[in-house]
Amino acid sequence: MAEFASAVLTVDLSAIVANWMLLRSRLGSGVTGAVIKGNGYGLGATEVAAGLYGAGCRHFFVATADEALAVRAIIPGAALVVLGGLGPGTEREFAAHEIIPALGSLAEIESWTRHARGLGRALPAYVHFDTGMSRFGLDRGEFAALTEDHSLLDGIDLQCVMSHLVSAEIPDDPMNVLQLDRFYSGLRGLPKAAASLVNSSGMFLEDGFGFDLARPGAALYGVNPVPGRPNPMRPVVSLTAVVQSVRDIRSGDTVGYNGTWVATRPSRVATVGVGYADGWHRGHSNRGQGYFDGHPIPLVGRVSMDLTTYDVTDQPGVIPGSLIELLGTHRTVDAAARDAGTIGYEVLTALGSRFRRVYKTA
Repeated sequence: MAEFASAVLTVDLSAIVANWMLLRSRLGSGVTGAVIKGNGYGLGATEVAAGLYGAGCRHFFVATADEALAVRAIIPGAALVVLGGLGPGTEREFAAHEIIPALGSLAEIESWTRHARGLGRALPAYVHFDTGMSRFGLDRGEFAALTEDHSLLDGIDLQCVMSHLVSAEIPDDPMNVLQLDRFYSGLRGLPKAAASLVNSSGMFLEDGFGFDLARPGAALYGVNPVPGRPNPMRPVVSLTAVVQSVRDIRSGDTVGYNGTWVATRPSRVATVGVGYADGWHRGHSNRGQGYFDGHPIPLVGRVSMDLTTYDVTDQPGVIPGSLIELLGTHRTVDAAARDAGTIGYEVLTALGSRFRRVYKTA
């Protein structure tokens, strides 16, 4: 049934690779990995991982053990890190599949060391300590205990010490420098290991933030890591919807649920088979736009579960079967996010399974 899909999502894997290489050049001698959590930010973790692995990426980051298991066979020998740490009872799977946990509590450290003792060998791990996010990571008390007693890490092959920036996309936010100072201070209290602090936006901060390993995510997929400035990344996705119907309406007619858009002139309205069940946010209602033949066409009425409507009065070439660009050359992920009152991350990760997906490699 894929050939009858009402919309086509095209993912340019070569652009993802190009973005990774650009980011890698910013880190200098450090290592640049790739965050592929959330199903590769909604674009297909297995396809993205395979493309980046083929380009030489050897450090990958996911959120959960299930995400790691889904891609492990595709990236043999690569470091595969679960940022969410150890879930209860997952130690056996982690060790068996050479998956590395980012340990964020003393309880996780104790579970991992206990499993290592049972296997009679050291097990690799990252240690994550909190410098301001207040989500994951050892808190002040746990971190102090670890710095006072390094034997808590016996049985662990400490590969990296990491933390996560709160406001990297805002260069002048004082939280960035505060976290950097806390990170430097924390590193002095732990055994020597590689260090990792920056995400996509962090890679564009001043010198001193990069350390040994970067963890870019959204920038790989074309989201602007430097809001308010020109996007240095290549666009990655396009979403094209098929017009299912075109209807002539009179001045005063309403369109969509609750009649939130009223025609002020005789109009033509095109309907496409994309809605919030496909991740096309209801927040686009009466705010977004599409493009036909390079010309903007306003989204009118409310986005519904399966359908979205556009005013094509000024585009007489639009007929059933025509293609409307929802994302692509003329309308970036970030622009769509602004229209919907959200961020590019959410636009990407919400993209639904009903789209026919096409992957470009050149």
